[in-house]
Amino acid sequence: MNRTQKTAWLNVSGFLMGIILCSYPLIMILAFRSLPNRIVIAVLLLVFAAQFGWWIFLLRKKQSSAEPEADERDKVIMRNAVLISFVSTWLLLAAATLLPMLLLGPAGSLPVFLLPLINMGVFSLAVLVYFAAVLVQYHRGGEHG
Repeated sequence: MNRTQKTAWLNVSGFLMGIILCSYPLIMILAFRSLPNRIVIAVLLLVFAAQFGWWIFLLRKKQSSAEPEADERDKVIMRNAVLISFVSTWLLLAAATLLPMLLLGPAGSLPVFLLPLINMGVFSLAVLVYFAAVLVQYHRGGEHG
């Protein structure tokens, strides 16, 4: 596994752990109308920190000293992933524009403080699509590239 794959796995797993870390308090507060358990939050933070430390260790470790940082195949994969992420950004922005209109109706309105949150969600998903596209392309390459 080269550095690009390791970085993609780090970002995908970190994103998913961040979703878990953020959704537990939101579910507890909004759905159950109670404060989240501090022990569960502490355990989630420790798991997140351990995961981060493990991935930093793996990123620093090379398979061999002759391993290049990136070759032509890595550059092509990253360029294709950027293209896929760019297209997904436009599709996600279109969905973020149309979905509130369809749900709230043409006369509905959204509070202004939600707009930056919607945009951050769209761009976070675009980054996740980028790293997922990198991993899918490496997986499709198989044994013989």
